[in-house]
Amino acid sequence: MKLAMHHPAVLAQQAQRAGSLQLKIADGITSYAGSMPFVYVHIVMFAVWMLFIESDPWPMLTLIVSLEAIFLSTFVMIGQNRQAAFQQAKADHDFNEQELELKTNTELTREIHRLTTELHRRLIDDPGQAAGSGTT
Repeated sequence: MKLAMHHPAVLAQQAQRAGSLQLKIADGITSYAGSMPFVYVHIVMFAVWMLFIESDPWPMLTLIVSLEAIFLSTFVMIGQNRQAAFQQAKADHDFNEQELELKTNTELTREIHRLTTELHRRLIDDPGQAAGSGTT
């Protein structure tokens, strides 16, 4: 079984969220509320409510659905904030990695230029010294 490699920003975000009970609860609710079982449970509950529990279900059902919508929209915003924080952490990490790679490439390019210039000087500008230096 091959383990999936995750971006360091993903791992940091997971570690942060795992450390907070409130965030774990919000993640669990958001995960469940965005699933088909959530939809199925509501279909059954509303059908039972309207058919068997109350003869005039609309006032109470409207109140319950409105309250649920308020809370679910809050969890949607929590999820959006979490996603925005993750995207920012990933962007910061990627920027730092790209800056490090640019610095390394610049140093390598300068060193290649220095070595090429040195070889050119030895082979083209002073070929007698380069040939003579190999035989002592």
